[in-house]
Amino acid sequence: MTHAIVNPDGLHDPVPFGYSHTAAIPAGAELVLIAGQYGSDPDGAVVSADFAEQVKRTFHNIGVALAAHGLGFEHVVQLRTYVVNHDVDRLGPIAGAVRELWGTEPPAQTLVGVAALAAPDVLFEVEALAVRP
Repeated sequence: MTHAIVNPDGLHDPVPFGYSHTAAIPAGAELVLIAGQYGSDPDGAVVSADFAEQVKRTFHNIGVALAAHGLGFEHVVQLRTYVVNHDVDRLGPIAGAVRELWGTEPPAQTLVGVAALAAPDVLFEVEALAVRP
């Protein structure tokens, strides 16, 4: 087992929103930290001004980073997402992407609304923490 996802009784069901409340990492596991990825092509250019397209490409890039360590999305235990000018309409594309990748056991996740990210056309960024058993 690489990790355990737990959504305790007494807390709301976070899964429809694209996250879980907790993730436990077993002793002796190796942690892999993935720096903030955004919706870029291999040259670093933002692929689209469309928020949903940036979300999709960002998670693709997370997958590329995971694969570089021989890992997949199932090894991710935590995400930190940053959304420029966050509003409730932006939750749909994020939760949809998370459901597509993790189904009913998404990683723990924190979403932070920000005024800006590293470049003016970047609207979405994700950091990931993965576990190698």
